[in-house]
Amino acid sequence: MSYDVERVRKDFPALSRLIHDDRPLVYLDNAATSQKPTAVLDVLTDYYERHNANVHRGIHTLGEEATAMYEGARDTVAAFLGARDRREVVFTKNASEAINLVAYSFGSSLRAGDEILVTEMEHHSNLVPWQLLAERTGATLRWLSIDLDGRLVLDDLDTMLNDRTKIVAFVHQSNILGTVNPVDVVVRRAREVGALTLLDASQSVPHLGADVRALDVDFLVCTGHKMCGPTGIGVLWGRFELLAALPPFLGGGEMISEVTMERSTYAEPPHRFEAGTPPIAQAIGLGAACDYLSEIGLDVIAAHEQELTAYALEQLPTVPDLRIIGPRTTEARGAAISLAFPGIHPHDVGQLLDEYGVAVRVGHHCARPVCMRFGIPATTRASFYLYNTAAEVDALVTGLHEVKRFFG
Repeated sequence: MSYDVERVRKDFPALSRLIHDDRPLVYLDNAATSQKPTAVLDVLTDYYERHNANVHRGIHTLGEEATAMYEGARDTVAAFLGARDRREVVFTKNASEAINLVAYSFGSSLRAGDEILVTEMEHHSNLVPWQLLAERTGATLRWLSIDLDGRLVLDDLDTMLNDRTKIVAFVHQSNILGTVNPVDVVVRRAREVGALTLLDASQSVPHLGADVRALDVDFLVCTGHKMCGPTGIGVLWGRFELLAALPPFLGGGEMISEVTMERSTYAEPPHRFEAGTPPIAQAIGLGAACDYLSEIGLDVIAAHEQELTAYALEQLPTVPDLRIIGPRTTEARGAAISLAFPGIHPHDVGQLLDEYGVAVRVGHHCARPVCMRFGIPATTRASFYLYNTAAEVDALVTGLHEVKRFFG
């Protein structure tokens, strides 16, 4: 059965908008955040209108309903990620908080002489927390470099990984390059030296899904707003035995077992890491988003995006002087494509494209070391998702031709 993208588009109210002189919105900023389907919006409205209450401990009807919906969302996310145990799913406010949680809690055991390995293509969210940890503990931060095709230099693994390496934190799919990294290669080598692994799957889970058992990582993070869910909700998945051994990240209500004036003991995961009132509605919305994506099928979504990306990589070189930053083929790459014109600032490119109704992202995309590696200040990034079309790729290419013509 062929993929009916027009039917999918009808599920997303924002896509019917007209902007600037009644131009149709061409939304190509999905790597920053996705649009939301009615299936998610309706669940959020239903929760706030009919079930709004705080979770856990309440014995009144609304409290019990809210708790059931919140914990039901945990079950849904656990199944979506292929977790063995629902207790391995911790709700956070975003992927950044999830990475900071691991860096703080696991990092409390690091000492001077220990090493942390990241990559040159990391989002700042998977770089800055490890820099802070290295400063705090005296550990050494090391990184795998990238080549000019936007791929990891895997030959460096043998020299970068050693028995001092305690954790390897790396991105599954780059938000700026689109590169999909070989998780199996990195994990296998990390296992050989006894290092733990954390996978930033914020850009891959919305498009490819995830099976944490097959990936064989120790921790995985993702964020709801990039996968049709609400803002303000992220996920940390971790092996239960590792989570159970970690100290709390934040203190407060709900994460405790017993409290006296002298000391406290802490709840088992996941609640140990969910201090205070959690993002209830957001978690429920994320559960609905997982159901929505599963109903369509992640394999179908991935195939659709692969076709769009291949078409875009074929058409973009028709624009004079346009440079593609990152892989030029669809092999081991996702649907985010960064672009640069020599002598034209990306902000000017993005502003002119917006006048044609095309929404893209401009800047260094919280991945400034990548821009430095390629000798550019920033890029214009177009990123596709399940509701984008070949006609929208054409609109992007036409807009870029106009940008080139405008700036001579």
